[in-house]
Amino acid sequence: MTLIDIFLLALAGCAAGGMNALAGGGTFFSFPALLATGLPPVTANATNAVALWPASIASAWAARASLRPLGRYLLPLLLAGLLGGLGGGLLLLVGGDTVFRVLIPWLLLAATALFAASPWLARALAARRREAAQPPHTPLSLAAHAGVSVYGGYFGAGMGILQLAAFSIEGHPLARANALKNLISAVIYSVASLTFILAGRVSWAELLVLLAGATAGGYAGGALGEHLPPRLLRALVLLVGSGMTLYYFHATYFAA
Repeated sequence: MTLIDIFLLALAGCAAGGMNALAGGGTFFSFPALLATGLPPVTANATNAVALWPASIASAWAARASLRPLGRYLLPLLLAGLLGGLGGGLLLLVGGDTVFRVLIPWLLLAATALFAASPWLARALAARRREAAQPPHTPLSLAAHAGVSVYGGYFGAGMGILQLAAFSIEGHPLARANALKNLISAVIYSVASLTFILAGRVSWAELLVLLAGATAGGYAGGALGEHLPPRLLRALVLLVGSGMTLYYFHATYFAA
């Protein structure tokens, strides 16, 4: 890494950590920065996933009180997250850089669209939600959770929005849906990260710089959270996400 690469990753990590603490969407900063340092696409995505791993575990641990009463109800969800996250991680490794490079703009487009639609989606779900103590698992609901988990293991940006929507549609109260989202995200990131580490696709030097920046950014974001307008933060994430999507569509399909 050059000094410019170190500065870029530290800045991107700081922005990603801050945005995740404030409004979400940190991947739009960290993943392109890893690509910009010259990492292959799969290695960049694997490194980004491992960088998000500690935060996902911390979030799940913080929500443990809401999840403890669910007991065995969690087992099918954990299994869907485990198998889906493993499947997504393996798909990324098997497909390799060539396939993933072609999919990058489409994945960024999907994540940007999900982030843009999240307020509308939350309002729509709140209007139709019928809360239940423990909504029954069905083959369709478990298949939906497994599909989201595959996406999370493969790329991950916007995964939390999909999970929150799935749990809310099932009838979970918002607080429990968020706790479940945190738990399953931790499972997905854990199994995918271990898969990437064992496959040797993580670039540790870049990871350490990114983690340092994300830690500082997360602390600063938490401190500033009550002073910055949420609409401004969302607009910034959407601007970056849209810009990255357009750039990678051009670079992938139109650049000479």
